[in-house]
Amino acid sequence: MPRMSARKIATWHDAGLIDAETRDRLLAYEAAHARPLALWAVFGIGALAIGLGLVSVIAANWEDIPGQLRLGVHLALIAGALAVLFLREERLAATSPWAVEALVFVTAALGLTFFGHLGQVYQTSSPLWQPLGVWLVLFAPLLLLTGRSWPAALAVLGGAVWTAWEYATDMTGYGTGSPDMALLLWLALVTALPVIFAPFAAALRARSARPDFWRRLEQLALAYAVAGASFATAVAAVGGFGERGLTQEWASMAVSGAVTLAAGLGVVLARPGTSGRMAGAIMAGAGLVPPLAYAADNVTLPPALLFMALWVGIAAAALAAHWRGVFQLAVGVIALRLIILSFELAGDLLMSGFGLILAGVMILGVAWGAVRVSKRFAPREEPEA
Repeated sequence: MPRMSARKIATWHDAGLIDAETRDRLLAYEAAHARPLALWAVFGIGALAIGLGLVSVIAANWEDIPGQLRLGVHLALIAGALAVLFLREERLAATSPWAVEALVFVTAALGLTFFGHLGQVYQTSSPLWQPLGVWLVLFAPLLLLTGRSWPAALAVLGGAVWTAWEYATDMTGYGTGSPDMALLLWLALVTALPVIFAPFAAALRARSARPDFWRRLEQLALAYAVAGASFATAVAAVGGFGERGLTQEWASMAVSGAVTLAAGLGVVLARPGTSGRMAGAIMAGAGLVPPLAYAADNVTLPPALLFMALWVGIAAAALAAHWRGVFQLAVGVIALRLIILSFELAGDLLMSGFGLILAGVMILGVAWGAVRVSKRFAPREEPEA
């Protein structure tokens, strides 16, 4: 049992917070559920050393091993991992859910690296989105059916986002082409599609034996939507969109925003409670931001106000849903944007020593205010979002 736990329990008893019987029961419970972290660390280091040794041996003799043999071994590893998952998943999950999660993630990683291995053996090349798309089609079902927490959820959403953006950049010639209206609208739809995981995951949270996985997947899709909206305001603040008005690019922003808005409404319908309504409202708000940011391109103040309006909405939703961490994050982000805005609005003044002093005082004031707001108004509890 950790010494700190025993010390805290003894301190609670000395302070009169718990009686002797409760102290003894807590000590007995901690002793029965103690984890030999040092021993597990030794096992982990040993396993890591063996793995690195095998990798080193194979790497040193890589060119001497026939390509077909290497691919056969690679496929055998994937098949073996899949066999263990489908035949022993329930038993492994009963022993340790993290064992299943680790095996699922390793299997998906083996599948992803297989395509690179295949291209190396047969000297083939193709746009990156093609092997990523094949991997997503083949392994996303495995991750969705057996994943349990962050790694699997991140692999699904990250793979979808990576594939979508690789496809978009390839279709536009990696920024060198001039896509027409139809292609721009199509690419806007493709890059926005990962947010659809949010209502999909929200609908399955209450119907699955793995609610943690679906909650994480919904949260990651929501984070993708918020990150995209925030990035749009940042691009607008530096005039990165180019022409303003009802252009082709604005239409693509509108399509992307419409998909995100629809996903937010889907979350509300799938989870009609307070948490679901607030998550859906955040996503819907994120869908409204990109076209508005495009319309405010190359103007300092409106994009900053739009960004802060988005995050004020996130803070309000977090307050309503009792998401303490999200509320504190929103307050911190708003404070940081205020500091950046002050530098943008007073660039010439900051060139002087007096301006730097004022900037330092302002930064300290904003930081102090953010801490006070966070402590005073943050929800006391943070139930599962």
